[in-house]
Amino acid sequence: MKIGITLNDDQGMKSEVCAHFGQCSHFLIVEAEAGKIKSSKVVPNTAVHGGGGCTAVTEILKYGITHVIAGGMGMGAQQKFANAGVPIACYSGKAEDGVKALLSSKLAEGIEPCKDHGHEGDCAH
Repeated sequence: MKIGITLNDDQGMKSEVCAHFGQCSHFLIVEAEAGKIKSSKVVPNTAVHGGGGCTAVTEILKYGITHVIAGGMGMGAQQKFANAGVPIACYSGKAEDGVKALLSSKLAEGIEPCKDHGHEGDCAH
């Protein structure tokens, strides 16, 4: 399993999960096997969007991710992940806690559209 997590900064597992997928400054790429974290690395999001189309999806998919954790995202990004067969999960808090929750099956798949795109709904633990 390879998990991509949206981050507010470059502090890796200690970072807060970014509330808006396309506007995160960095991604955390976590490799896990048998429910345990094997490795992680922080990479910059070079595709931060300013509206109209979420190229950040294409950017994070380059890392071969199989799952995504984000605080929220627009419907366009959600559709792109669905088309790629990559499940998404909503989480608000530290990246490390979100990864642990996903690995222990305590994090449900699915995400509400982010409020930044004018949709209703937001993320809770």
